[in-house]
Amino acid sequence: MSSTSIAMPVDSLHGLAIQAALLPSMAILPMTFLACAFYMAGGSYTWLVLFRRLPPRPRLVQTLGLMAILIHGVVLYAELHGHLGLNLGFFQAASLINWLICTFLLLASLRMPLLNLSAGLFPLATLAILTALLSSRHYVVPDIPKGLMVHILTSLVAYSLFTVAMVQSLLLWCQQSQLKRRRTAGLIQVLPPLQTMERLLFDLLLAGMLFLTVSLITGFIFVDNIFAQHLAHKTVLSILSWITFGILLVGHYRFGWRGLTAVRWTLGGSIMLILAYFGTKFVLQMVLGEV
Repeated sequence: MSSTSIAMPVDSLHGLAIQAALLPSMAILPMTFLACAFYMAGGSYTWLVLFRRLPPRPRLVQTLGLMAILIHGVVLYAELHGHLGLNLGFFQAASLINWLICTFLLLASLRMPLLNLSAGLFPLATLAILTALLSSRHYVVPDIPKGLMVHILTSLVAYSLFTVAMVQSLLLWCQQSQLKRRRTAGLIQVLPPLQTMERLLFDLLLAGMLFLTVSLITGFIFVDNIFAQHLAHKTVLSILSWITFGILLVGHYRFGWRGLTAVRWTLGGSIMLILAYFGTKFVLQMVLGEV
């Protein structure tokens, strides 16, 4: 499956999304369920491949994933876009991040053997899109400056890349565990070689580190009082995760860190980053009722 076969439908997403924004909310309901159906079909097929119940058919999974992200993108546009501004509610933001994650996974799978991650990431996207649909809480942010928008977008991209890296590290951990136990059947037979898995992990970490760095820099420049009470936890945890990933990358390229050491550091940094965004957002919006 060539990259152009995915790029061409994505180019038409904006036009479809504009039409979707004009539809009543009830018209979005069947589109939401259709996106969930494609996500679950792709994820279920990958699970059956991992358990060796079906032969690998990457083009089928890519096609199912492509249909899911196209429809999910249309639904997202309708949910996030409003006359008063951008809706950045907790569940809407979670749906957006899961859409980004699946989009990155699908595009990266054209060149790298990452499609097995769809077994976990596609069901998560299904859960995210359903919770966003059922949520009645909206947090509209009007008139976002361009600099702040860059900060938001790079943050979302960084969270997405590190989430993919976290799932990749878990697969790497499972693969190493099976190798140590001298198991040659099951999951290990459908995964790429161990060196390839490690290289993919650090490629994802490098890309995520780049976007996280830009996010932190733009945050310090464009966010007023970034250490304010409602932002302090997010800022501190983001900086700590940046330091964690930085130490891991230096340790890998300077001292050869790999294997379970890389998995532990990746999980630690990813969990801190997830808490920085979703933990803070959950407390502010769902517990305290603030924007």
